Amino acid sequence: MRASRFFISTLKEAPSDAEIVSHKLMMRAGMIKRLGAGIYTYMPMGLRVIRKVEAIVREEMNRAGAVELLMPVVQPAELWQETGRWNKMGAELMRVKDRHGRDFAIQPTSEEVVTDVARSELRSYKQLPVNFYHIQTKFRDERRPRFGLMRGREFTMKDAYSFDRDIDGLKKSYQAMYDAYVRIFTRFGLQFRAVAADNGAIGGSGSHEFHVIAATGEDALVYCPTSDYAANMEAAEALPVDSARGAATQALEKTATPGRSKCEAVAELLGLPLARTVKSIVLAVDNDDPAKKEIWLLLLRGDHELNEVKASKIPGLATYRFANEAEIVEWFGTPPGYLGPIGTKKPVKVVADRTVANMADFVCGANEADFHYAGANWGRDLPEPVVADIRNVVEGDASPDGQGVLAIQRGIEVGHVFQLGTTYSEAMKATYLDEAGKPQPLVMGCYGIGVTRILGAAIEQNFDDRGIIWPTSIAPFEVVLCPMGYDRSEAVKTEIDKLYTQLTDAGVDVVLDDRGERPGAMFADWELIGVPHRIVVGDRGLKDGNIEYQGRRDSEATQVPLADALAFIQGKLAA
Repeated sequence: MRASRFFISTLKEAPSDAEIVSHKLMMRAGMIKRLGAGIYTYMPMGLRVIRKVEAIVREEMNRAGAVELLMPVVQPAELWQETGRWNKMGAELMRVKDRHGRDFAIQPTSEEVVTDVARSELRSYKQLPVNFYHIQTKFRDERRPRFGLMRGREFTMKDAYSFDRDIDGLKKSYQAMYDAYVRIFTRFGLQFRAVAADNGAIGGSGSHEFHVIAATGEDALVYCPTSDYAANMEAAEALPVDSARGAATQALEKTATPGRSKCEAVAELLGLPLARTVKSIVLAVDNDDPAKKEIWLLLLRGDHELNEVKASKIPGLATYRFANEAEIVEWFGTPPGYLGPIGTKKPVKVVADRTVANMADFVCGANEADFHYAGANWGRDLPEPVVADIRNVVEGDASPDGQGVLAIQRGIEVGHVFQLGTTYSEAMKATYLDEAGKPQPLVMGCYGIGVTRILGAAIEQNFDDRGIIWPTSIAPFEVVLCPMGYDRSEAVKTEIDKLYTQLTDAGVDVVLDDRGERPGAMFADWELIGVPHRIVVGDRGLKDGNIEYQGRRDSEATQVPLADALAFIQGKLAA
């Protein structure tokens, strides 16, 4: 590719609406152009990266035995109504009507459509297993789209769906996709981690997320450096800090704590560690009959935080909401800040985190303004609670596998694999005939990769003050040739054209910058764009028979004999 025949549109400053590093750099490098909130045109430079990402994904999916098809962006509402997701998806599902008033969805994912394909095409156990995938535009009507391609409304995703006879078959398909994902992200040249995850709105029984490691990542990843344990914060198991409860050594004492409504302030007043206090979180579960409303009290150690996903897994709390102040006063007799499990005004359901269940002589609210109880103990002062894991883990917690302690790092989710089971096939009556001729529900898996999100994640992991640093495998160009005086020096033009032809013939994705730009401006453009390998050819170097090579991460250039240039570059690309 010659730069004069391509479209390069770099900016010195990012637009004011660009927020995070990847958004700013993609806008400055001319890779994307904003059309509307969360909607972008992929410009030629950015599209080259997308196509390389897609090529790697497609090669590894095919290698894993998946079969490509292409499902429509616009899908009939009837399919979504069969699974109940027409209403369950909420406002993120973009709904439209055609000229006849019929309802359609602009797809955010394709479980319903692929299940419809399966129920009409997969009739016998002899056709199983099969895995269909496509790379297609998706749309999710985010309430607040932001961060460029990281949280846009329109995006490209690879989603695959496996169909098996039984759970054992699903596990094999799932492992094949997990292994394919490891190969895909390894080929991308990105540092990543696969972590156990919650299935969320997709449903099913088990899942893993694939995260690109980045300090700016939205997600907290929990892992054990001395074992294979890894999970996202939502799914990471939190063991009790103390393995057993100590004996009570203090009497229960109602203590004045005027104006101290936070655990931190109470601990400071009483001269106690924050870890001796217990915080109260009040949840409500509504019922068709308002008189049957349930109020729950969740107890956490003062320095721990509630994990809302874990809380929703407690039987009876799937549809919980946080109680309002009027409800709190009605059930506890006091406004928030002094709540506790002892002496509530009306009966509540108490759930203690595992760590709280093993605490003795703790401090909790007295359900009276400006007062707390000190020396509270289970069994003696209040009944034994329902115990559940309801907190976020913290660094230094014991690993659930017993192989060390936990650490936390930030990551950007770019892939997710799910064991769906029969959630969709049962809802949509997608069955196959077994050996006995009896219908059985298809057992499904679901596997997604955010193709366009990879761009943002890769940049968040690989950048410096000059611009993007692309891994070679997904860079818009692998090599850029920068001539010094291309339109003024016949020697430079001759040698760089020859090198360009050699590289092109060798299958190297190379761009020759023949625009006639000044060296400083030319270098700045390609450093911003992030091409990983740069070759400079100038009269000074040619006098000594050399060209100049500099990798995008290198602090200094290297002189390379002109005669060795092709082999040298091929060696760098192979490395």
